Amino acid sequence: MFFRMVKGTFIRQKKKLLMIALTVALGASIATAMLNVMLDVGDKINEELKTYGSNITVVPQSSAVISKLYDTEEEDDDAQTEYIKEEKVGELLTIFWANNITDFAPETDTTVTLNNSEVGLVGTWFNHKLEFKKKGSVYTRDTGVINLRSWWDVESGTMLNEQAVSGDKYAMIGRELAEEKNIKAGDIITVSRDGRNEELEIIGVFESGDDDDNMIYTTLSVVQRLTDTVGYIKKIEVSAITSPEDELAIKAAKNPSLLSGDEYDLWYCTAYVSSICFQIQEAIPEASASAIRQIADSEGKILEKTELLMSLITFLSLIGATLGISNLVTSGVMERSQELALLKAVGAKNGQITFLVLTEIIFTSILGTIAGYFLGYGFAQIIGHSVFSSGVEMSGMVAFIVSVLIIFVTLIGSIPAIRMLLRLRPSEVLHGGH
Repeated sequence: MFFRMVKGTFIRQKKKLLMIALTVALGASIATAMLNVMLDVGDKINEELKTYGSNITVVPQSSAVISKLYDTEEEDDDAQTEYIKEEKVGELLTIFWANNITDFAPETDTTVTLNNSEVGLVGTWFNHKLEFKKKGSVYTRDTGVINLRSWWDVESGTMLNEQAVSGDKYAMIGRELAEEKNIKAGDIITVSRDGRNEELEIIGVFESGDDDDNMIYTTLSVVQRLTDTVGYIKKIEVSAITSPEDELAIKAAKNPSLLSGDEYDLWYCTAYVSSICFQIQEAIPEASASAIRQIADSEGKILEKTELLMSLITFLSLIGATLGISNLVTSGVMERSQELALLKAVGAKNGQITFLVLTEIIFTSILGTIAGYFLGYGFAQIIGHSVFSSGVEMSGMVAFIVSVLIIFVTLIGSIPAIRMLLRLRPSEVLHGGH
């Protein structure tokens, strides 16, 4: 009898129940899309921000960056030099969070004479094949400013690539300096420092939008020869995917020794920028690693604001679904008032009738939720490919969360209709009253 009544309702009020299912599907789809993107957006935002440069700088211990960062007083006199050994660069890839280091490039800069005036010259890796050892095995990794300076616009010529040319006497010049000195791609220039000269072929002219537009970038070995520092570098720029800073990260940044054992393990095994810097310090004791704080802070703030926006959209979509369900269910109860009043007149209890109506609504909501989840999957992929140029990984936890939320929304939206149902008087309704 009960199931025949439910079936009859779906036949007689199919349009009304379809509208409820569509309302639920819309709310569920938006919630599914937003929650999946929100759970996956952290790494994607970090990856996107990594295309705009490094967020960690590694310099000689003499800069005492780590000492200031962690409020420590330890010093290693043997490490107090102005340079880091170039052979130590590969140690970056031996730390616990090595897989989060997306790109890096060592640098040595100096001032040279070009056409009777002083200009800045930076030696670095452009696309360098690095060999490094890890756990007794030898690995290779391509890295350099080709990816670290991906925003450079090469106006003429090409990007310097050590693996595509023979020799090392090549350079790239910033647009403003090239215009000032009337230098173009293909020209040969001579730079001098302390009686040492280097002839360099200009591979390309680039525009960076910052101070680099007045610099010359060349291979690392050229600057090492000019400064008599072969085998040494001044700093390493590192781009790493990091987790947003929280209270634990802030506490650890002041002094890791103040953490309890469990806190230390959690901090060390989380990709905070401070923990990655600390591990780099462990791997290269003569160097100090520090976060470029503006970038690190921006990553966390952008992520927080993005997650807040998506949470707000999810909340508003569920509010809209609640109002829609409330109106549709109330309208449906009003249309069936005579049928429900008759059930009361023949002895049906309020609880039985309420259970009947809720069963119909919840079953309809389940169908709408299933359709909405798959629709939300499509929305999430559209957002992922449109904004981040990659798909969004779907989380099974989201399906559970959305199901719970939709049931809650359905029950809340049904309250006005249930209240109307409880106040229904068979004598008034069956005699034409309401």
